[in-house]
Amino acid sequence: MENYVTLFNSLFLPQGLALHRSMEEKLGFYRLRILCVDDETYSYLEQLSLPNTCLLKLSTLETPELLNIKSSRTIGEYCWTLTPFAPRFVFESDPNVNRVTYLDADLWFRKHPKVIFDEFDASGKHVLITEHAFAPEYDRAAIFGRFCVQFMTFTRNKGENVRKWWEDRCIEWCYARLEGGKFGDQKYLDDWPERFASFVHVLRDKETALAPWNATRFPHSNAVFFHFHGLRISSRSAVSLGDYSIPRVALDALYIPYLKDLRFALEKLNSLSIPFVPQTVPVGGPRRILRRILKSTLLKTLFHSPEHMRL
Repeated sequence: MENYVTLFNSLFLPQGLALHRSMEEKLGFYRLRILCVDDETYSYLEQLSLPNTCLLKLSTLETPELLNIKSSRTIGEYCWTLTPFAPRFVFESDPNVNRVTYLDADLWFRKHPKVIFDEFDASGKHVLITEHAFAPEYDRAAIFGRFCVQFMTFTRNKGENVRKWWEDRCIEWCYARLEGGKFGDQKYLDDWPERFASFVHVLRDKETALAPWNATRFPHSNAVFFHFHGLRISSRSAVSLGDYSIPRVALDALYIPYLKDLRFALEKLNSLSIPFVPQTVPVGGPRRILRRILKSTLLKTLFHSPEHMRL
């Protein structure tokens, strides 16, 4: 059984529930720990009683180091700071877990990740990381880093030195700006293949880890998971896709099923009278808006312009 951990606050409950729904459909035997960034999330998820999950309440786990820097960072920056702590909290909560994979809350599985873990096992290494693998038109590795903090595996023992090094760096500095060769929690990974050469494996099969920034580069059919970075639910009837051009075939095969899972999540939250909070669209505004998607019952797409899609 593979063990996973993700983290989110109440604002990203729909994405977290969509991730879990995809795991239920594609992963079979697994265990997902959810690090609840606020107590509201813990309370809501307790009501939902999701199968194959275990809840971790951040307010009972925060270390003195985390509490000391918490007020100096935005909620987004603090969540980035928490990322290297998430595997640690899992290992500390269950001595039987020998490896854990961190997942961003806005990931969504298309297939079982066996092919990824088979490659990792064959490498004999103890930490798995994935590249952004930007399409040329979106290459911003100089700012955001070669690697993406989205799907990362750590073993309990020999992966610990890497994880702890990363934890220490994120406590020292983790902000949403490029400064001194650093950006958030992510650019710290840039030199891991050299710094931790005996421990870190870089996923070779780049086509299994897709996201908006490489949707024009790789065929969607090879994706094990898709990272819906930048997607925001701006109202109950509108979703911002962010700043990337998504091929029509990827919209049909990836975004429509994901939005169906988001709609299911919102309906489930609404049934428990859990309030909906609009997610802020990143500065600059959306280039593409999907309207009336979350409450539509149709699954066919109809394009009225390159900028809009209705269900």
